[in-house]
Amino acid sequence: MMVTAFSPRPEPYEVARVTSTAAELLEVLWGRATTAPVSASQLRVLLVLEHERGINLRTLADLLASTPPSTSRLCDRLQAAGFVERAESPADRREVRLHLSSRGRAFLADLRARRERTLQAVLEQMPAAKRAALREGLEAFCDAVDAQIRDDVRPSGSGSRTA
Repeated sequence: MMVTAFSPRPEPYEVARVTSTAAELLEVLWGRATTAPVSASQLRVLLVLEHERGINLRTLADLLASTPPSTSRLCDRLQAAGFVERAESPADRREVRLHLSSRGRAFLADLRARRERTLQAVLEQMPAAKRAALREGLEAFCDAVDAQIRDDVRPSGSGSRTA
């Protein structure tokens, strides 16, 4: 399946089109590896908590581009399922810190293993040189996305928001 024809030095919009198609195809592939018992929104919470240990609800809501009440309800359900733990902040007992529980970590590890097996079957069909190029490109892409996400949630210093 040829997604698009590239110029010798592909423009960002061309790569964005192919990346979007690849993401859609990944969704189809990963749809075979169920995320039950969590929803897609709850999975996003787990993934953020895995990387941002001990964050507060406001920061989590900002990272999810959501509201604190919606984020709190997601966390309530995840805590009831045993995937998330809440703890008092050592610096301010009024602030609650969110952590991924050991059950949440085990769930993510199992989900990743199932997804990786699905991807491995596809990648085995690719020539080794193309796999190496894909890995190199994806590593750079991940670094750029991480930097963009962190830039997007940095406090602007203008005004304050309340929960």
